[in-house]
Amino acid sequence: MEQAGCPVWANLILAINCKRQNVAGGYSTGNGITVCCNHMTCQDEINQVLIHELIHAYDDCRVKNMDWKNCAHHACSEIRANHLSGDCHYKRELLRGFMKIRGHEQECVKRRALKSVKNNPYCSEAAAKNAIEAIWDICYNDTNPFE
Repeated sequence: MEQAGCPVWANLILAINCKRQNVAGGYSTGNGITVCCNHMTCQDEINQVLIHELIHAYDDCRVKNMDWKNCAHHACSEIRANHLSGDCHYKRELLRGFMKIRGHEQECVKRRALKSVKNNPYCSEAAAKNAIEAIWDICYNDTNPFE
């Protein structure tokens, strides 16, 4: 993060007990990353959530005028975070009950990005779908900072 010119502060990452059961963690501009430690059962889950949320933090820093209210901006960061964090690895998908062997990764990235973006109060489901389709190639193929 620092090599990319992104600030890192002492409380960038906080482990907290979360009340909502369907949330593993989150990122908020200026507040940093939260990890719902009461929802984690193994180190691998924590690592995946941290990588996912760190990608959001990285995007927030490197993208000029990042606007989380903009469906395309949010969608791009979700596509990248789901793709690059390993959240859509086939073993995770099998554990979720998605048994497709071929083509699962891109379908998973789209499904999970849609789930996040449509929960943005500024993005309807239709707007989220349109944003994901419109920026898919650019954002899916953007592998920074892992290049």
